[in-house]
Amino acid sequence: MEVPRMLSSFNEWLWQDRFWLPPNITWTQLEDRDGRVYAHPQDLLAALPLALVLLATRLTFERFIGLPLSRWLGVQDHIRRQAKPNARLEKHFLTEGHRPKEPQLSLLAAQCGLTLRQTQRWFRRRRNQDRPPLTKKFCEASWRFLFYLSSFVGGLSVLYHEPWLWAPVMCWDNYPDQTLKPSIYWWYLFEMGFYLSLLMRLPFDVKRKDFKEQVMHHFVAVILMTFSYGANLVRIGTLVLLLHDSADFLLEACKMINYTQYRRVCDALFLIFSLFFFYTRLVVFPTQILYTTYYESVSNTGPFFGYYFMNMLLTLLQLLHVFWSCLILRMLYSFMKKGQMEKDIRSDVEESDSTEEEVTATQEPLQLKNGAARGPRAVPADGPRSRVAGRLNNSHTTAT
Repeated sequence: MEVPRMLSSFNEWLWQDRFWLPPNITWTQLEDRDGRVYAHPQDLLAALPLALVLLATRLTFERFIGLPLSRWLGVQDHIRRQAKPNARLEKHFLTEGHRPKEPQLSLLAAQCGLTLRQTQRWFRRRRNQDRPPLTKKFCEASWRFLFYLSSFVGGLSVLYHEPWLWAPVMCWDNYPDQTLKPSIYWWYLFEMGFYLSLLMRLPFDVKRKDFKEQVMHHFVAVILMTFSYGANLVRIGTLVLLLHDSADFLLEACKMINYTQYRRVCDALFLIFSLFFFYTRLVVFPTQILYTTYYESVSNTGPFFGYYFMNMLLTLLQLLHVFWSCLILRMLYSFMKKGQMEKDIRSDVEESDSTEEEVTATQEPLQLKNGAARGPRAVPADGPRSRVAGRLNNSHTTAT
C-alpha cells in the first residue's frame, strides 16, 4: 500500500499549478468546454506506441527502399579483410582500447609471436570490422531525410496561415488560454514519436564522434516537447520544430549524396545546408525564438517555474547549435583550402592496409644487421624469419 501512496503523492507534487502554469492560473481553467479543446499532458502518451510503429516503418523502409536506392545510386561498401582470430589481441581490443600506443603494440607483438607491422595490421582490420558499412549509413540518412522533409512540409502547411509564424510575439496572446487544433496535435505527436524512436535505436545506429551531443539533443527535444505541450506552450513549440526541420532534411540529403560518387552535387548541397543552418540556428533562433521566450513571454504574466525551465532547455539547444556550427566551419575551411569537401569530420574513416604500410615503409626504413637499408618488401628485424636467418648466418661464419 505504501508504493501506490508514494506514487500518488509524487503525481500530485509534479502537477502543481505553479510548476507548469503562470501565476493565478489553474488546471481547471484549461479543461475542455463549450467546444474549446486544450492541450493535455496525457495526450502525448500516444507517442509511445507511435514510436514502435515508426520503428517498424523504418526497418521496412530501409530494407525495401533505402537499400535498393543506395545500390541504384552506386553506393558501395568497402571490401574488408577480416582480422585473424587472436584471443590475446581481441581481449586487449575489447578491454584496453582500439588504438594501443607503440610500446603496447611492441609488447603485444612479442607476446603473440608477431611482428610489429602484423600487430598494427590486426588492430587496423579489427577496427574496420566494427565500422558500419556505407549502405547502412545511407539507409539511416534516407529515412531521416524522408521524415524531416515530410515534417517540414507538413508543419509549414499547418502554420502558414497562423499569425504567430510571422510574428512570434503573438505566441503569448491570451496565454495560456489558447485552444489546440487537431493538425498541430498530430504534428506534435509524430515529432515526439520520431525522437522516441531515435532514442530506442541509439544502441544500433551509426555512432559518430558527436554521439554524446546527439544523445543530449534527442533527450532535450523530448523533454522540451513534453513540457511545452503540457504547459500549453504549443505555439512557440511549433516554431522551434519548424525551424529545426528546415535545415535537418538538407543535412540528411547531403549525407546521402556524400556516400555516392556525386562529389560536386554533395559540395554544392553542403554549402546550401551550411547557409540554412547558420541562418536558422545562429540568427533566427536567438533573435526570434530566444528573444520572445526571454522577454516577451512574461510581459503580461510574470515569470514562473516553467519560464525558467523552458528557457534553460532552449539555451542548451543554442549551445548545441554553436557546437555543430564550429564543426561545419571546420569543414568549410577545409573546402576553401582544398577546393573539395572532405569527409564528415564526425564520422570515422575506413583504414586501408596498403596506404598505411606504404607510409610506414617510407617514414621508417629498417636496417639490416650489416647496415644496408632494406627494401619495402624486406622482412622486419624483429620477425621470426630474421632470427632464423641470423642463426644460419652465425653457423656459416663459424664453419668458415
